[in-house]
Amino acid sequence: MAVAGRDLNLLIALRALLVEANVTRAGQSIQMGQSSMSAALARLREQFGDELLVRVGRDYELTPLGRLLLPQVQLTVATIEKALLGEPQLDPTTLTRTFTVLASDFATLEIKDAFADVLRSAPNVGIDFHLLPDHPMDSGRDLMNADFIAAVPGIGIEGDGEVLFTDHYVCIIDPGNPAVVDGQLSWEAFQALPHAVANFGKAHMTPAGRRLRELGFHRTPRVMTAGFLPLPSVIAGTELVGVAPSRLAARLAASSGTISVPAPFGRFDIHETLWWHHSYDADPAHRWFREELLTRFRHGPTTFANKNRG
Repeated sequence: MAVAGRDLNLLIALRALLVEANVTRAGQSIQMGQSSMSAALARLREQFGDELLVRVGRDYELTPLGRLLLPQVQLTVATIEKALLGEPQLDPTTLTRTFTVLASDFATLEIKDAFADVLRSAPNVGIDFHLLPDHPMDSGRDLMNADFIAAVPGIGIEGDGEVLFTDHYVCIIDPGNPAVVDGQLSWEAFQALPHAVANFGKAHMTPAGRRLRELGFHRTPRVMTAGFLPLPSVIAGTELVGVAPSRLAARLAASSGTISVPAPFGRFDIHETLWWHHSYDADPAHRWFREELLTRFRHGPTTFANKNRG
């Protein structure tokens, strides 16, 4: 199909190239050979008068125009597919789909029961969990490559989101640590103790980390862990102190032999949020999965829903 000199048959190839930012993976995603995909990219570059993808080292990156086109193309293709195919009644028992979710280890642990419940109602649906990328997030592309991101606000995600649950930070510490007095840890003692710090990559400073920097305290990790889950086991039997969500501290206290005490830098809420790209609103399976998951959190005893468009 061609309109005013533009080949609309290239639209699917363009979406794949922009989403994958890689010629080989783009071809694989739409079952097009690499030579055909390379030819399609050459034609697209000619049509747009832009490289769209540029090689940086061994990888590719989108040009500024490519980044601008990505959400527009994704939404356009989804709208066309919906118009052509209609929207049949969705039957979860026959739906075959794997949803990709980027999440921290803590978020994965907290939402696993809800996911398991959804999977029981849809036996052919799967979930592919990936850790949050440790490099600065390209939220447009990350939200295209994944169906969902589960993360706190403030790390650069720009998309539609709804809060899954709310928590707050506590300090994890060994029960024999003399710095704990009457179940409390003073601000002075907190600063003086050696710290175990959960690291999620340079793109992800936790709300607690931002709060500590606001107070002028920069933690120098004695021990660094890849995520929150190892913290209690690392801290047990040592003088270390760590900062983690209270729900994780409570889950792992008995097995690790640690305790949690109020954070001496003040209590504030952290909102674990489910994010997605607005173009997925045209995808009935995506909408079904999202609503099934969110409904289970809305009905839970410790969750609230707060529409957070952005």
